[in-house]
Amino acid sequence: MEINRRQFMAGLASSGIFSSALLPLATISNASPSSQSRPPAFIAARKDLVGQFSAAVLDDQGKLLFSEKLENRGHATAVSPNKNLAVVFARRPGRFALVLDLANQNKRVAFTPPEGYHFFGHGFFSADGRLLYASENDYENERGVIGIYDVTDSYKRVSEIETHGIGPHEALLMSDGSTIAVANGGILTHPDYPRQKLNISTMEPSISYIDARDGKLLSQASLPREFYQLSLRHMAEAKGGTIWIGGQYEGSPTDSLSLVAHQRPGQKIRPISDPKTYHGMKHYIGSVAVNASGTLIATSAPRGNRIAIWDNDNGELIKIIQRQDAGGVAGVGEGFTISDGQGNLWLGEQAIHQDADFAWDNHLTSF
Repeated sequence: MEINRRQFMAGLASSGIFSSALLPLATISNASPSSQSRPPAFIAARKDLVGQFSAAVLDDQGKLLFSEKLENRGHATAVSPNKNLAVVFARRPGRFALVLDLANQNKRVAFTPPEGYHFFGHGFFSADGRLLYASENDYENERGVIGIYDVTDSYKRVSEIETHGIGPHEALLMSDGSTIAVANGGILTHPDYPRQKLNISTMEPSISYIDARDGKLLSQASLPREFYQLSLRHMAEAKGGTIWIGGQYEGSPTDSLSLVAHQRPGQKIRPISDPKTYHGMKHYIGSVAVNASGTLIATSAPRGNRIAIWDNDNGELIKIIQRQDAGGVAGVGEGFTISDGQGNLWLGEQAIHQDADFAWDNHLTSF
C-alpha cells in the first residue's frame, strides 16, 4: 500500500488539481455572512445531556449562530483560508468528516475515508484552499498517512502521503505554505478494538516534516528512548517556525516527566520546564494553541483542570490558569479563549458563552 513520490504526483495530476481550468477559490462559496448576525468566530464539537453529538459555530461574542448534528463524537476542525468552509473530523477511530458552510450557516456535505482507513481527528487546508489534508490510519498495514481530498470535487480523495510513523494525530501546514508538520503518536490501534492501545511496549513517537508538494520526507525527530511512552499528539507553530508539542504519557502513573516540548525542523525535540511543573496534570495534554503574534503558547490539561501559558522566546512558564475540565484553547488576538466540559467559553476571566446542557469537547478553533 505504500505510495511513492511518482504515484503521489501522478495522483494529483490525474485529479485535475494542477489544472488552470479550476475555478478560483472565491467561487467555492459565493454566499455572504448573514446580515442578522456577526461573522463566525469559533467552532467546536460538543455533547448534550442525553449523549447526542453536534458541532457548534459561535460569533466572537459567544452567541450561537448554528449547529449541526454529528453521527458520533467529533474532535478537531479545519477552516479554509477564506473562512467560508470548516470541516469537523470524527474522533479516532471515526470515519466521518462534516463540511460546514460558514457563509450560509448550514451543512454542506459529509464524506468518509476509503475502506481500511479511519480519521485521527485532525486536518488542514492547503494554502490556496483547493485541497484538504487529513491525518488517517491505514490500520491493516499499520501505517500512518495524510489523506488528500479535492475540495472542488466534492471532497474526492485523490492521493495520500506517508507520515513515516504510526498513529499520526495533529498535522498542520507551516507558515512557509509548503511544509507539513505531523505528530506521530506512536500508538498502534485498530477499529476492531476501538480505544485499545496495541503496542505500548514498543511505541516510537516522532515529529515528521513533509513537503506538501511531492510528499517527500524532509526531516524527522524522535524522543530519547527513555521517553518512548510519551505519545506526541498536539502541536502548534509559534514565532520563528518553532513547533510546540503536547504529549500524553502511557507509562506508569507514578512517573514524573515533562509533557510539553518544542522543536524546529532539523533539530532535537526539547522538553520544556522541570517535570515538577506538570504535577497534577495527570500525564495528559489535551490541546496546544498560539496567540496571534506567535509569542505565547497555551497548553491544556483537562484531566488536571489546568491551562499553562508559555513564553515562546525563552520557553518559560508564565502562568497556570485553573479551569474545571478545560480542554479547548484557541488564540484570539494576543490572548486565548478556553472551552470546558461545563459548557463555558472563557475569554480571559469572562465566560462569554454558558450552556450547561452541553459539554465542549477537547478542541476549540478560532478564526
